[in-house]
Amino acid sequence: MSVMSRLYRNETTFDFVGRKRIGFTISTVLLVLSVGSLLIRGLNLGVDFEGGTVIEVSNENGAGVSDVRDALRDFGLESATVQLTSGQTDGIRVEAEIIEDPQEEAAVVAAVASVAGVQPNDASVTAVGPAFGEEVTRSAVRALVIFLVVASLFIAWRFEWKMALAGLAALFHDLLLTSGVYSITGFEVTPSTVVAILTILGYSLYDTVVVFDKIVETVQLSEARKSLREVINDSMNTVLMRSLNTSLTSLLPIGSLLFIGSVLLGATTLQDFALALFVGVAAGTYSSIFVAAPLLATWKANEPEWREVEVKPAPQADSAPPPPPKKKKAPARPPSPGGGPTPRPPKKGKGKRR
Repeated sequence: MSVMSRLYRNETTFDFVGRKRIGFTISTVLLVLSVGSLLIRGLNLGVDFEGGTVIEVSNENGAGVSDVRDALRDFGLESATVQLTSGQTDGIRVEAEIIEDPQEEAAVVAAVASVAGVQPNDASVTAVGPAFGEEVTRSAVRALVIFLVVASLFIAWRFEWKMALAGLAALFHDLLLTSGVYSITGFEVTPSTVVAILTILGYSLYDTVVVFDKIVETVQLSEARKSLREVINDSMNTVLMRSLNTSLTSLLPIGSLLFIGSVLLGATTLQDFALALFVGVAAGTYSSIFVAAPLLATWKANEPEWREVEVKPAPQADSAPPPPPKKKKAPARPPSPGGGPTPRPPKKGKGKRR
């Protein structure tokens, strides 16, 4: 029988706890890369967080990024972010630092419009002050902290505090991996990215709670007949196909949004949102299987009740039939004195005929 058939029948016997070092090693490598990139490269924060001026025009002349940078160099804005957008019409998007002088701002807009081949009045100019960016950052951090506190309290109330810690570890794992991908790829972090991150943290928490609920159910059904390793492995093998199906059905439309919508069709406004969702859902599925449950097994392995289950023999089931009694052999008859067959008395009423 193939692996897929056994997955759909819940007949797999993967040893997740016994091979937890493999998952921990993979997670450690990915987290080191993510944290290293965050420390070295940092995040490409958008103007909504840092403040600045955004200029958007239609690219009638088909100008390139270098042409726009040459026009901005005269104003000392060569470090500005320049993007070529595509869709129904090609366009140019420039993100620069805040231009406080209105005359200088008008001159910059005119230079970009001239390169693009449009009138300055056709350009869209948006200015975001630093105070607004700081407020967005504080709101994002506040929402994240509240979510983590409420999530940990719920898991501790519904299950136990060790499960809450394992769930928080999985959430931080997913958050760092998603942030690391944004740092490595250089994608811009916008308020849409924050919304997507909060969404995938909720998804990761849901997947982890499903696993923990199955572990509690398996413990109740086992009635202290199974060890902790057997309980967690049985639970993981039972919900494995369910988790994979849920993740695939979520990743397919998100992948379409990311690769088809933003890359092929040029809907770049969806790119930041879709990338966070795609990476977060994939990381959440991985962490619920290879991080949260193995961590729980590690932290609960030394509890006295589970150590007693490990050392004592498994009790027999109450419904097992008792072994059949052994049959006693009949005693052997003593041999006759003459060594021949044992004489028997004649039957009554039957004698010799004369």
